[in-house]
Parts: sequence; structure tokens; C-alpha cells
Amino acid sequence: MSEQTEIHHKYEKEIVRLNRLVEVSLIINSTLELHELLAVIMGHVAEITGAESAAVLLYDRKTDQLHFVAVDTDNPVADNLMTIPVPIENSLAGAVLRENRELVLDDVSTDPRHYRQADSQSGFDTRSLLGVPMLSNNQPIGVLEAVNKIDGGWTEDDVRNMLILASQSAIAIEKAQLVERLQRAYDELDQLDKLKNDFIAIASHELRTPLSVILGYATFLKEDAQGDIGAHAEAVLNSALRMRTLIEDMTNLRYLKLGEAELQREHIPLVAIFQAAQTDVESMAEARGHVLRVTLPEVSLVVVVDRIKLGMALTNLLNNAIRFTPNGGEITLTYRRKAREVWLIVQDTGVGIPGDQLDRIFEEFYQVEDHMTRRHGGMGLGLSIAKALVEAHGGRLWAESEGVNRGSTFYISLPYEKADSAF
Repeated sequence: MSEQTEIHHKYEKEIVRLNRLVEVSLIINSTLELHELLAVIMGHVAEITGAESAAVLLYDRKTDQLHFVAVDTDNPVADNLMTIPVPIENSLAGAVLRENRELVLDDVSTDPRHYRQADSQSGFDTRSLLGVPMLSNNQPIGVLEAVNKIDGGWTEDDVRNMLILASQSAIAIEKAQLVERLQRAYDELDQLDKLKNDFIAIASHELRTPLSVILGYATFLKEDAQGDIGAHAEAVLNSALRMRTLIEDMTNLRYLKLGEAELQREHIPLVAIFQAAQTDVESMAEARGHVLRVTLPEVSLVVVVDRIKLGMALTNLLNNAIRFTPNGGEITLTYRRKAREVWLIVQDTGVGIPGDQLDRIFEEFYQVEDHMTRRHGGMGLGLSIAKALVEAHGGRLWAESEGVNRGSTFYISLPYEKADSAF
């Protein structure tokens, strides 16, 4: 063979090698699922180096040990190796990690660092080994091994290939581990969020009934009792009203973030939503001496909505009207049918809203009165939650007011396509 032909053959071989490494790198970086990624790495390490087996060991800083996280899946002793920790001292993999350089051995039996306990416990026979460090930010995170060269000894190409594979694998493993940690953290937070919501739902439900009884008796005593008893009854009533406000805020916290996908839509008569909202707020309205007037829709007026969440929005508007109307006021709940919409309308004779704040009242935690001089309590979440719930239905929520101490009117509009054809 001429020198030129030999050079040409060498270049062709190098091109094939590099192309194969590029292909493998693309495959390695195509997944962020750790177990799938490790399986891909194992198969290609053994194939490219012509080895009988391959392994990935990752360093655990807490225990100062290496642990097998993947072994060539064709090997019947893989499960045994996965349970065997490898010490940093007196092991070949530990030497690779400590010295941060490759280790090439065609015969491991002559090296005193060979950790024979792994072989004896797993039943595997390690004869030759090529190990390279896996680096992340120039720090070794583990070791990539090719084990038992099938034909001859390890070559320079094997070493170069392993160094490239180790570099690509380390980056991919770090990314996959990060995704895995983030997913675990997300799952834990999601579970805690569900527990929080369940607790809020149970607590608010269990508190509402006895609180309604307290409101009723306190209202009765305040109206009929004289002197100190009447004053004590008023104190109980005010405390119960504050407790009711806290329950509303607890319930509202469940709905801070809501997407349309979370709606459980059903065909339901609008009158059922009106009646549920009326029942929910009437004890509070009575405690404040308000007249609550409700115009019930006809049964045939059917909407396609999430019963709970639209009811929550309407209840929030009624609670807002009750809270910001001086005692002895009037609250009205009615509706209006439009050509392509149905409107739910809550009107009060309360403190009103300045014109420049008609939009701001729907911001989270916002109230018209200064936070240092608030007399009406609450976190300022009710209206923002109501707006989010209505908009999740594809509707609109807005307010109108002629100014301070002139009362307010809140409108919920639901589009025709979100309601039954009875519209």
C-alpha cells in the first residue's frame, strides 16, 4: 500500500469515527430522562470501544464514594453491581476520579488498586479497563468505564473516543439530574399545594355553619338586648364578621392562579347559582342590617359554566358589596339578557369608587382605602379572584360608580357561546 493510500485510508477512518461520535452526541443530548440517557450511553460506549461491557459511576460527596448508576444492560450481573459502593481510595475508578485523568489497563490483575470486592460480590470478571473522568465545570462528577476489550488491547482511538463521550455524557447527566431534581421539587410543591387547598376547603366549610349560627344569634341579641348585653352582643357580632372575612380570604387564596383548563363546565340553570350565592351571604347581610334583594332568573336560563368557580365569583361580588356598604344599606342581585350575552349584576348603596380607581380595584391585594386606615378588613383578593374566575369562562367583569358615597354596580358578562341555546 502506498503512503498516499495509507494516509487516505487513515483520514477516511477518522471521518467515520468523528461522524459516529457526532451521531452519538446528538442521541445523548436528545433526552433529559436520566434512566433513558444512561441506557443510551452504555450501549454506545461498548459499541464504539469494542468492549464487553461499560459502566457509569457517579461520585457522592456525602459518603465520599462512587456508586454504579448504569451498567451495560446486556450484562446479567448489572443489578448486583448497582448495590456495591466503590471507595475513592484503593480502587481503579477512585484513581481516575482523584487524579482527574484517564486510566488504561490491558490487565487489571497486576494493579493493586483493582477493587476485587466488586467482582467477587457481583460475579463479574474484570480483565481490562479503560476509565476516564466525567467533568462538569472542570470538576469530576464521576467515571465512565469501558470494560474487557473484546479484541486486542485499548487503542489511542479508544481513549480519544472515551474522553469525548465522557465530556458529552457528563453535561447530559448534569442536565438530566437537574430536571429530575426540579421535577421532584415540583411534585412535592404540588402535593403541598393540594394539601393546603384541601385544608382550606375543609376548614372554611366547617367554620361557615357555626359562624352563621353565631352571626344570627349575635344579630338577634344586638337588636333586642339593652345596656351592657347589647354592647357585648355587638362586640361578638363584629368579631364574627371579621372571622367571616378571614374565611372568605382563606377560600380566595385557593383561586389565586387559575387557567381555563381547570374549569369543570356543566349545563346548569343560572337560578341555581343565584340561590347558592344568596344562601352563602344572607347571614352576613342580615348581621350588617342590609336588605338583600335578589331577582331570580327563570329556570330555562341555562349556562355552561363551572358551578363552583362562577358561584365563587358572584359570592365575592356580593361579599364586597356587603362589606363596603354602611350598616342598613341595600344590596341588589339581578340579571339582564343581551343578544349575545347574559349579565349578572350586583348593585349596592355603599362607599362608592373614585373614577380613577375603577380599574385598580381588580388588582391583587388592592383596596380603595389606605392600608393603614382600613376599616373594612380583608386582604383585597376578592375582586381580583372574581375577575380571574370570570375571565377563565371567557367573560368580562367591570365596575361602575358615580363616585364616593354614591354606591357601586358590578357587572359579570358571559358570552353567548359559553351559554346554552336557551339564551
